Amino acid sequence: MRFDWLDTLFLGEPVRDWLIALGVAAGTLAVLALLKKVGLRRLASLARRTKTAVDDLLVEVLHQTRWLLILLPVLFLGSQSLDVPRLHRILKTAAILAFLVQLALWLLAALDFWVERARSKRLESDAAAATMIGAFSFLGRIVLWAVIVLVALDNVGVNVTALVAGLGVGGVAVALALQNILGDLLASLSIVLDKPFVIGDSIQVDTFSGTVESIGLKTTHLRSVSGEQIILSNGDLLRSRIRNHKRMAERRVVVAFGLDHSTPADRLEAIPELLRGWLDGRDDVRFDRAHLVRLGEASFDFEAVYFVLSPDYLLHMNVQQDILLRLLRRFEKEGIELAHPARPQLLEKGSLNLPQVSS
Repeated sequence: MRFDWLDTLFLGEPVRDWLIALGVAAGTLAVLALLKKVGLRRLASLARRTKTAVDDLLVEVLHQTRWLLILLPVLFLGSQSLDVPRLHRILKTAAILAFLVQLALWLLAALDFWVERARSKRLESDAAAATMIGAFSFLGRIVLWAVIVLVALDNVGVNVTALVAGLGVGGVAVALALQNILGDLLASLSIVLDKPFVIGDSIQVDTFSGTVESIGLKTTHLRSVSGEQIILSNGDLLRSRIRNHKRMAERRVVVAFGLDHSTPADRLEAIPELLRGWLDGRDDVRFDRAHLVRLGEASFDFEAVYFVLSPDYLLHMNVQQDILLRLLRRFEKEGIELAHPARPQLLEKGSLNLPQVSS
């Protein structure tokens, strides 16, 4: 008969069974292709109508489906009707490896989707967090592929227990060798999560001050007022005392001056109330106190304290200049003199008039 060749044995199984197995695999692959096409079309339509991120995520994940990686599990499924143990073992191993790679691609697509959304939300408000999200995405990729490779090696018969133990010992050695770098990495994570400062803040760290330009994995860059760039390691930065001037709610100002000893007591008594009246009349200032604080050797020392109700440095300087100019005009009008610092008196020959020391 014409179809006797269907009974021909190939690897111990008739050709008919091989064709049936291929038909099952082809049918399964066709059904999956149809499901993907219909599913993508409906999900894409749903994603355009809704604001939720789940449907967008599913669309991105499905786009990463690779048919070559799906083909191997489908062939393994179709071969179940055949009694060829060696072929089963080969196809099973190949199917598992293909599924693991496909799973990795799906997870990477989900990771990229989350990274892009998180970065777009934080880019304008917190550029440092956006930068760190990219760094953690890179670390996540490394961890994901490491797990996939270990699982794949275990499925092909490699003893991964000794390998993992060796990697653990090697990881400890590397961590000890790179403890300063790892400390800076953890410090950068702490900066991003705790947010003691963000890009654009004006901060002071010990004797250094400037505006934060960038926050990296290892260092933070400041731009000082005089123009030079200051680079600080993140670990040292968190171990220091940080003053964030941008988060100042209000600015406390102390004005101190001294008047000459010839100033009458009634005029000294009027100065604190004079300062109170000037400062209480401003909407951008909260008066605290004004006092004659001490009778100094060279002057009567006054001190006034007020709060500028804004962290704006220019406003602070404008208020302080206005107060000082008002004081100078008032002193000139009433003939009050500011105290002069003590100066050494000169003799006629030009030598200093130093105190005589008895022998």
